[in-house]
Amino acid sequence: MTLLSDSRRTALSDRSAPPTRSLRIGIPVLLVLIWLVGGSIGGPYFGKIDEVSTNDQSSFLPSSAEATQVQERLADFTGGDTIPAVVVVTGDGALSPEQLASIGDLAAAIGEVDGVGDVSPGIPSDDGEAVQLFVPIDTSGDVGETVEAVRAAIADDLPSGLDAWVTGPAGFTADLVQGFLGIDGLLLGVALGAVFIILVIVYRSPLLPILVLLTSTFALCVALLTVWWLAKAGVFVLNGQVQGILFILVIGAATDYALLYVARFREAIAQGRRRWDATTAAWRGAFEPILASGGTVIAGLLCLLLSDLATNRALGLIASIGIVFAVLSALTFLPALLALVGRAAFWPFLPKTGTAPDAGADVEALVTNPDAPVHGFWERLARLIARHARLVWIVTTVVLLAASAGVLQLKADGVPQSDLVLGASEARDGQDVLAAHFAAGSGSPAYVIVPEGDVATALEVLGDSDGVDSVAAASQDSPSGQVQVELSGGDVVYTTAGPPAAAGAPAAAQPAPTVADGDVLLIATLGDEADSLAAEDTVRELRGAFADRLGEGTVLVGGPTAIDLDTNDTSIRDRTVIIPVILLVILVILMLLLRAVVAPILLILSVIVSFGGVLGVSALVFNHVFHFPGADPAVPLYGFVFLVALGVDYNIFLMSRVREESLRHGTRPGILRGLVATGGVITSAGLVLAATFAALGVIPILFLAQLAFIVAFGVLLDTFVVRSLLVPAAAYDLGRVIWWPSKLWRRDGGDSGGR
Repeated sequence: MTLLSDSRRTALSDRSAPPTRSLRIGIPVLLVLIWLVGGSIGGPYFGKIDEVSTNDQSSFLPSSAEATQVQERLADFTGGDTIPAVVVVTGDGALSPEQLASIGDLAAAIGEVDGVGDVSPGIPSDDGEAVQLFVPIDTSGDVGETVEAVRAAIADDLPSGLDAWVTGPAGFTADLVQGFLGIDGLLLGVALGAVFIILVIVYRSPLLPILVLLTSTFALCVALLTVWWLAKAGVFVLNGQVQGILFILVIGAATDYALLYVARFREAIAQGRRRWDATTAAWRGAFEPILASGGTVIAGLLCLLLSDLATNRALGLIASIGIVFAVLSALTFLPALLALVGRAAFWPFLPKTGTAPDAGADVEALVTNPDAPVHGFWERLARLIARHARLVWIVTTVVLLAASAGVLQLKADGVPQSDLVLGASEARDGQDVLAAHFAAGSGSPAYVIVPEGDVATALEVLGDSDGVDSVAAASQDSPSGQVQVELSGGDVVYTTAGPPAAAGAPAAAQPAPTVADGDVLLIATLGDEADSLAAEDTVRELRGAFADRLGEGTVLVGGPTAIDLDTNDTSIRDRTVIIPVILLVILVILMLLLRAVVAPILLILSVIVSFGGVLGVSALVFNHVFHFPGADPAVPLYGFVFLVALGVDYNIFLMSRVREESLRHGTRPGILRGLVATGGVITSAGLVLAATFAALGVIPILFLAQLAFIVAFGVLLDTFVVRSLLVPAAAYDLGRVIWWPSKLWRRDGGDSGGR
């Protein structure tokens, strides 16, 4: 029995007991109203997302991390929860006394800015050409806004002939926040614009692209509403990076699911079904693959809950919420819209009755008859695979494995904080100036919490380190917040910086450090830039030396450098643990969906080879085209999560249709029929998803730019090579064994001759 006759029989069955007209109109209208209400409530939250988001890297570390333990105790020693900014001022050569005095006035002006604590006196450099000011920024407010206010105050009060930069941890945080500013408007505008253009080209209709975009936009609005309140309740930590990925993921996934439903709806319309019958038929055909695809993505994302980094766990939950609403929107909102609009959605190219594609009804003729006419690209590809299946999958596999060799050049062990922002960065420029006149680690010290009785030993360890330039101790009794500390004859001596006392003047009392729970905070200025690999090596060596001299866990080393180090180490651990788990989970899901073992293993192997090729090409592009300094350790993990989860989506779309056709016509004809039937819709979905992820590149953040390239290129590779050539050719070569051990493997169907 042909597929067309099956469809007609189903259509007659559908018409046997049609619902009343009020239900056929009332149900879609009710669903549309529900989504309109949800979208209208969630839409305004785009402008409120910064109320519940943070870009403080230390908040993402696990509580067990050494840097986190130090960060949690800093306020006990400093008297407040602040993040340091460093203002470095230079002139044309050596600074004059008048200029030094004017810098003191500038410090006073900075101190009047809301959110700024006591600004330190100006500290001249040894060459006399620069002065640095330490500016504590209150973290209870918006650090980015406070730093921008400090920069504005400097612009207003800086005397002529002087230049100034705001750098240090607070300066870099502000630049990072500035980089994410376009994430609400620019990112969404570019992504939606790119998707709209592609949909217009694909459908050649002005109305249908709008309906699809409404599906993804309303899914995003409701997802954002849910995420906002969960973040407000403290369920997870939200930052700009996760926010941007949520926007892109929901738009891309919802659009992909919508394309699959639209393809089924168009088939039903072309078979002569009325609006309601076409809606129910399309829903039945799209429900299982959309639900399976969404479930696969969610399962992959939830594996991120195994991460030790709060930002990764947050991404897993937040992105899963987004996918849930993408699936719900594609299975409720879009069907309701099309049920109301009907075939008019395809205007001006309305589907003609009787022109429904038969998934390659004459596909056997393409194989057996060299003179059989072919219609379109996908039938030509089906003929190529049928005649040269083994050659096709071997060649594509070899090419992908060759591309994978580039992975050896991937530098994914972390990058300096100064390189996180692409383009201009005042903090990065200021750090270069600071390093030219002061110890490179000025303003971003290593914090060492040590028992009061072990300070002498700790000073010996710090003094023996080539990476430590100077050491001070935190003191709330000192105007500058710290006192100098050194060893003299084996004793610890604390002194206050300043000119020596006049002859005959009474001796001043020795300043004392702040002691909290029996511990003292030592402030070690590093000789290398705080975000450099050399500084990380120094912190790692100090931790080892303290453990050897005083015992594991006796001394804690934290600070900006330690935060970067612990974050990188945790990211490397995460990707080592999570990637195999994701593969295993998705393999189990595919086995349940396809009711087989061999086909899921084939799909997983294809994804692994594809991902290797993507990383290899990406490494070459990053190093030799964009000249990136490296990559965050989380980049391969994020790229893997999205490429595997979303890449398997397309294989699910393909193989679920292949299984459906194989049940009727046998495995090898079913593979060709499935390829021809799904070729156009999956290719369109791949182009849409690649375009949406590529939109992340408009945000000047290194991590997002690299993720944009990896996912966009990977999706295109998966769409045009893996899903179009490798998977169908390998499956065709294997024949019905791909369904082992299911009933489909044992039955002959139309798959004679061992096919």
